Amino acid sequence: MLRTVTIERLSRVGQWLPRDVYFWAKALILAAIAIQLARLAWAIATPLGPVGDWRPAQARAMAPAAQAALIAGFDPFGRGASPDDAVTSVTDLDIALFGVRENISAGTGSAIIAGPDGIQKSIGVGEEILPGVRLSAVAFDYIVIERGGRKEKLFLDQSTPAEVVVDAAAGPNAASDVPAASSGGISAAEARAGIALAPRSEGGRVTGLALSPQGDGKIFAAAGFRPGDIVTAINGRRITSPADLAALSGQIIPGARLSITVERGAETVPVALNLSGNP
Repeated sequence: MLRTVTIERLSRVGQWLPRDVYFWAKALILAAIAIQLARLAWAIATPLGPVGDWRPAQARAMAPAAQAALIAGFDPFGRGASPDDAVTSVTDLDIALFGVRENISAGTGSAIIAGPDGIQKSIGVGEEILPGVRLSAVAFDYIVIERGGRKEKLFLDQSTPAEVVVDAAAGPNAASDVPAASSGGISAAEARAGIALAPRSEGGRVTGLALSPQGDGKIFAAAGFRPGDIVTAINGRRITSPADLAALSGQIIPGARLSITVERGAETVPVALNLSGNP
């Protein structure tokens, strides 16, 4: 019924139009229908998108050099670069760091710090440690303090050797050869006698001081060193010449507090060498 009505209306319209115009109008409509049918047939035969022969992007493997650089810059313990990495000087204040609590998401944290009186306190970022000395930032194994507009680092003391567990079956005298830890540290004379230093050269220039034990090695271990350690910096100053060997020897004096950066295999370890006041 609808088709009959539509044809009748078209016939009436055709009566009002000149014969040639009506003919060409029907031709255009038929041509448009033919074009659409051809496009439909082409889409069915070759199902391509509007941009042609599109294919998904293939995964590309990184070059070995790029992979090595990426792995070298990744730290699974979250010790990434921080805004205070440019701070190279180590503080000479009579304070000691015993623990840190870093809040990476909030950019805050706190630290357990002992002052000259030896009393440990929990200090938050922004709080005052000593008069004129403020805790600026907390990192994985060190803190940044600010005094007089200058920033300095204070590392965790890792020079104390780990407690030795003695097997009960070995007898009560099994631990007799283990040196007892002293609250005052080793003396300057013991450090000179038990620790040997030698420059390490790479490419014709000095890049560190090689450490080796002397004697029975007890003093060497008590200082927090291991055979094969390389000193690369002392109190934030890098080792670059043989003169630094004499400079380090001159700093081994009673009561000295040295912050030593040690290259241990593929790691960099801070060691705090605190000498007792005894000669």
